[in-house]
Amino acid sequence: MTADFDSKKPFIIDTEPYYLATGDEIALFSAAAVARLPVMLKGPTGCGKTRFVEHMAFRLKRPLITVACHEDLFASDLIGRYLLKNDETVWVDGPLTRAVRMGAICYLDEVVEARKDTTVVIHPLTDNRRTLSIEKKGEVIQAHPDFLMVISYNPGYQSVLKDLKQSTRQRFVALTFDYPPPEDEARIVATEGCIDTDTAMRLVTLAGKIRNIREHGLTEGASTRLLIYAADLIRNGVTFKSACMAALCQPLTDDDRLQETLSDLIDDLL
Repeated sequence: MTADFDSKKPFIIDTEPYYLATGDEIALFSAAAVARLPVMLKGPTGCGKTRFVEHMAFRLKRPLITVACHEDLFASDLIGRYLLKNDETVWVDGPLTRAVRMGAICYLDEVVEARKDTTVVIHPLTDNRRTLSIEKKGEVIQAHPDFLMVISYNPGYQSVLKDLKQSTRQRFVALTFDYPPPEDEARIVATEGCIDTDTAMRLVTLAGKIRNIREHGLTEGASTRLLIYAADLIRNGVTFKSACMAALCQPLTDDDRLQETLSDLIDDLL
């Protein structure tokens, strides 16, 4: 019992992450977890998908293992590999295998960034089989009853080359996320950034204006995450304009014309 707890401890979230629900996403995720249904989160960058998963891991009292997916992520990075240790070859479980064994939530963040052949390994875990095959060991693992597969991606980045196959998509129940309504977003920014509500609302108003000019060249709108970054700077003595330029405008674009437009939007709120 102690050994099992010790193996889970690094992945347990002890303090409740702040999350403000904007719909029935908490009830839906909880029901999916009880039914052992894999969950897909869809939404723009920085809108709270990862924070939501952390919040649900805390609420459900389950370990959370997160994998930030990228184009060089191989199946072996998820499953595990043999490594040389003290002149001996030993097997080391990857994050997916650890989650399957211990009954953790395995969260594949921005899963479309991973190699196509990598996502195939999760298929047997997302249907009634709930198994993981480790070919190098000749082992098939039955998932722990508490194991839950969660993936996320940004539909705004969809393309012919980067998209989830229908054979993968139709294995998940989907929750759609977006930026919260202005009042809720201001409350989140004020709470997370420890600033006053009026300043938080000015940041949210700016974000709304920036999101409205996406069709003029911005590939992404200002995320809630970036608003919190701006709030952190303001709380630590940076002026409103400098904080917005550093946390919002500069990360969003390198285009001088767009930078000037964004600067004008900030000036309108001073």
